[in-house]
Amino acid sequence: MKRISLLGATGSIGQQTLDVIKAHPEQFQLVSMSFGSNLTLGRKAIIEFSPRLVAVNDFDAYTQLKSEFPDVSFAFGEEGLIEAAVLPEADILVNAVMGSVGLLPTLKAIECQKTIAIANKETLVTAGHLVTAHAKTYNVELLPVDSEHSAIFQCLQGENPKSLERLIVTASGGSFRDRKREDLENVTVEEALNHPNWSMGAKITIDSATMMNKGLEVIEAHWLFDLPYEKIDVLLHKESIIHSMAEFHDRSVIAQLGTPDMRVPIQYALSYPERLPMPDTKQLNLWEAGKLHFEKADFERYRCLQFAYDSGKIGGTMPTVLNAANEEAVAAFLKGKIKFLQIEDLIERALSKHCVITDPNLHIIQEVDKETREFVQSFYS
Repeated sequence: MKRISLLGATGSIGQQTLDVIKAHPEQFQLVSMSFGSNLTLGRKAIIEFSPRLVAVNDFDAYTQLKSEFPDVSFAFGEEGLIEAAVLPEADILVNAVMGSVGLLPTLKAIECQKTIAIANKETLVTAGHLVTAHAKTYNVELLPVDSEHSAIFQCLQGENPKSLERLIVTASGGSFRDRKREDLENVTVEEALNHPNWSMGAKITIDSATMMNKGLEVIEAHWLFDLPYEKIDVLLHKESIIHSMAEFHDRSVIAQLGTPDMRVPIQYALSYPERLPMPDTKQLNLWEAGKLHFEKADFERYRCLQFAYDSGKIGGTMPTVLNAANEEAVAAFLKGKIKFLQIEDLIERALSKHCVITDPNLHIIQEVDKETREFVQSFYS
């Protein structure tokens, strides 16, 4: 029995993680969880899974649930998030929160020697050097949950890391993959949220449309697999059947394939190194797909992808700025305060303004994150 702490239980990844736990009650037990303000889904999870500790970010929801469930321990805010992450009874932390808020709980969980199943790519983007060094110091495994990184992780099983030549991260192209750049000036939030392949949360769906999501994944892959950016490629593949590939020195390429279903990589991270059945996921029949399409990534069409590569190569605090600026710009777009293409403009402004600090500590990263958010907000608040 693996005991699980789940941060972000009411989000898309969190809900699908609960599906996996529910499907295998003999294998997994939810012992702690966190959520923001979705009282309906939060209450449902408490009733169904009976966690010992629940962290809530919304104070009204926190107060209400405390009175409803006197046998459950509740915590509030950032301290509550950390408390849920480091619960002594837990074996695995599933970090499925959205944004850099997941960084500190992850570091604290590593110090408590929890296995980390990481779906929160912003944690590695913001402070990859700190997280990976921490994991090494405390001998903790970082298990990828993102479908692309899970695919690479699976491709590397049994292989000598020294023979790895290149990673090929696939991308669906997002909601606007069939539109030219000049057609994006006045696209709506509703159009941007209409992803052709995956069911995801709002922020990550917008990131997919700008290709920032893929840029963040490139930075994440750099830290997870210790490979330079020059050896990480992005390949447009609109069917999302090949989830990513690994090329080796002998030019052999190993790919991981499957129908688009996030429960598969989530379950693999939880069950690793074993595999468990997933009977309600559609079987992949390639004859039904007929053809698979591939296209080289266009860095002029997808400027956010270029921003991510450049920021990753520069390093230091630049990826922190990239992530913070993107989070704020996407939030502004979702609220109707800016247009879609202005997301790129605001990120570019923040990157251009920033003076890079090399090898930043946690305090510097938090300060840069805060300053960047305030800078971006100043353009539309």
